[in-house]
Amino acid sequence: MEEVKALSGDDNPVEEYLEDIVALTPKAAAKFKEACDAEKKSYELRLGVRGGGCAGLQYVLEFNDRKFEFDNTFEQYGVTIFIDPNSSMHLEGSILRYVTSLNGGGFKFENKHATKSCGCGSSFG
Repeated sequence: MEEVKALSGDDNPVEEYLEDIVALTPKAAAKFKEACDAEKKSYELRLGVRGGGCAGLQYVLEFNDRKFEFDNTFEQYGVTIFIDPNSSMHLEGSILRYVTSLNGGGFKFENKHATKSCGCGSSFG
């Protein structure tokens, strides 16, 4: 894993990554890499939004299988991230974390543009 200086706290993104559309935390990047290794996939993550979910828009987080001409592409912690232009405006300034609780663990977006969200955190409006 590349050496970078994180912001204060155990799992905050490095300051330079906050300038990207979405900033991964070190733990989120590590958990994504674990999933890639288990599925024998490259470290390429597609993020986006689409209509649906109980709050109006639903987050998309999946292994990337192709690059489109107008994708926004950047790299953090050795993970290449792809975001389509339409999703970029909804995700700008978000942080993607991996969180654990008594019910298990999963990826969670912290999105400053979300005015409402569902209880499970997978959709927003």
